[in-house]
Amino acid sequence: MTLLERARRLLPGLWAGWLLCVGLLATPAPFALLARADAGRVVARMLAQEAYTSLALGVGLLVLERLVARRAALAGRGAQFSVGMALALGTLFCTVAGYFAIQPLLPAARAGQGAFSFGQLHAVSTAFFVVKAGLVVALAWRAATPPAAAGSATRRPSS
Repeated sequence: MTLLERARRLLPGLWAGWLLCVGLLATPAPFALLARADAGRVVARMLAQEAYTSLALGVGLLVLERLVARRAALAGRGAQFSVGMALALGTLFCTVAGYFAIQPLLPAARAGQGAFSFGQLHAVSTAFFVVKAGLVVALAWRAATPPAAAGSATRRPSS
C-alpha cells in the first residue's frame, strides 16, 4: 500500500474523530463551566480552528480522492469523478457555507439586526456542521472498506 493510499485511508477517520470531539465534547463543555459570554468566545475560537482544519483536510482529501479516481479511470475501472470526490466536495461546501458564510452574520443577528435571528443562523450553522460530520464519517467508512470488497460491490454477478 502506497503512502498516498495510507493517507487517504487514515485522514478521514482522524478527521471524523476531530469533528465528533469538537461537536460532542469540546463545544458543550465551556457552557457548563463558564459564563455564557466567555463560553461563547471559547467556542467561537474552537470552531474557527475547526473550520480552517476542515478546509485543509477537505482540500487534501479531495486531491487524494482525485488521484485515486484518475488512476482507476486510466486502468479502465471507473470514472474520473468518484463518490469520494463528491463527499470531499460536500465537506468543503458545508465548511464554507456553515462557517465562513454564516459566522460573519452572527454578531449582527445577536444585536437584533439582519433578516435572520441569532437562533436561526445558529441552527443553520449547526446543521451544516452535522452534515459535514456525516459526510466525513461516510468518507471514513468508505476508506475502511478493503479494496477487494469495494471492487466486488460494484461488479454484477454473471448470469
